[in-house]
Amino acid sequence: MAAAGAGRARPVEERRLPALWLCGLGLLLQAVCLVGRAHGLVEGLYCGQLSCYDVLGVSRETSKSDIARAYRQLARRYHPDRYKPPDTEAQEKPEEKFLLIATAYETLKDDETRKDYDYMLDHPEEFYRHYYHYYKRRLAPKVDVRIVILVTVSAISLFQYYSWWSSYNEAIHYLTTVPKYRIQATEIAKQQGLLNRAKEKGKNRRSKDEIKEEEEEIIRDIIKNNIDIKGGYQKPRLFDILIFQIVLAPYYLCSYVIWYCTWIYRFSIKGEEYGEEEKLYIIRKNMSMSRGQFDSLEDQQKETFLERKLWLKENFEVYKQEQEEELKKKVALDPRWKRYRRWMKTEGPGRLTFIDD
Repeated sequence: MAAAGAGRARPVEERRLPALWLCGLGLLLQAVCLVGRAHGLVEGLYCGQLSCYDVLGVSRETSKSDIARAYRQLARRYHPDRYKPPDTEAQEKPEEKFLLIATAYETLKDDETRKDYDYMLDHPEEFYRHYYHYYKRRLAPKVDVRIVILVTVSAISLFQYYSWWSSYNEAIHYLTTVPKYRIQATEIAKQQGLLNRAKEKGKNRRSKDEIKEEEEEIIRDIIKNNIDIKGGYQKPRLFDILIFQIVLAPYYLCSYVIWYCTWIYRFSIKGEEYGEEEKLYIIRKNMSMSRGQFDSLEDQQKETFLERKLWLKENFEVYKQEQEEELKKKVALDPRWKRYRRWMKTEGPGRLTFIDD
């Protein structure tokens, strides 16, 4: 009976041994970690297992000026180009020593970094917190993000303003070559006596090329002052570039909210009738046109829109259907469209043919 009892007890003990080993291993690892953190020095953070104060030979009460003085002395002594380790320190690498000194100084010269380092020495148990603050400070951008955004927006605004001026000058140059506008500008210049001054005689008589160049400049200026270009080639304004749009965004937002509330109050609550400006606004929204596109339309077209009462949804649907039908007729009568349909019917894709051998 005793032998049988012993035989049954042995497997129970054998099952307990792995559990005891695992518990012992866990306690051993925990003890190793606690020993590594006992003095708040962790490998990979700041000066590693060495104290930054000991590396520079200073104490925690040392002032910043004394720390800087100690660093300069050690830097001159252990600079890789100067330092030659004695025979007893033949295995010591000057580069690693100098890097450690520089790391200690970078840690202690900044008040915030030194404060975090002292906190780590005083609270070694907050292991993950130290890792977070250390890498957060190291990986943080060296330049203020606000400055980067400001410089980027300013650069985009300058490029935008330059591009608009280039487009505007290109449009003016093109208009000077159009006979219609050139003749009108020439007549205005003659009426104002500008071209006559260009042909004055006397001691300061100029060459034909100089006179022609001045005439071109006069015509160009007259076209600039008398023509109103809309759309992408209009004259640029400072308040249209990005940086001013961002600065004035709160003003635009408040203005829109006030305008929208006023619109609801006047026309939805009080039931007022639309004025001409409001009617044109609704027509523009129905046509899905921007303000610049709608303003570029001729006044006669806008009057036609008002006569047909296109601010009313049902009238606009009829107008839209008419425009689509008119476009279909133009396309049907276009010779190029006829040739395309003929090609699609005879040779275009989707036609199944059999070729005789």
